[in-house]
Amino acid sequence: MRVLVVDDSKTMRRIVKGVLETVGATAVEEAVDGQDALSKVDAFKPDLILLDWNMPVMDGLTFVKTFRGKGMKTPVIMVTTEAGKSQVVEAIKAGINNYAVKPFTPEGLSKIIEATMAKVAQSA
Repeated sequence: MRVLVVDDSKTMRRIVKGVLETVGATAVEEAVDGQDALSKVDAFKPDLILLDWNMPVMDGLTFVKTFRGKGMKTPVIMVTTEAGKSQVVEAIKAGINNYAVKPFTPEGLSKIIEATMAKVAQSA
């Protein structure tokens, strides 16, 4: 599984990469914001994108809207501190597949990743 981790925090990217190793990620690419992610997604061809909401240059919600606007179907999990119901609804409407609230446990994030990938596999 190839995963793109998009977060402006280097520490958070490192934590997420550690979790990804436990769920069988074979390749992990990092991006520091949505614009950086858009520039990498075509060449890297991720099977999953883990995306922060609050980032400079281009935030996660704008990334999802732009990414989905191009017809891209890659599953996206929003990993963020934004936990308000209106934000979750807005992100789902924009096209995310699942939502993980920071702080998370490695086990919790692993379960969300596994559930998301299983759901995507069932609908394929």
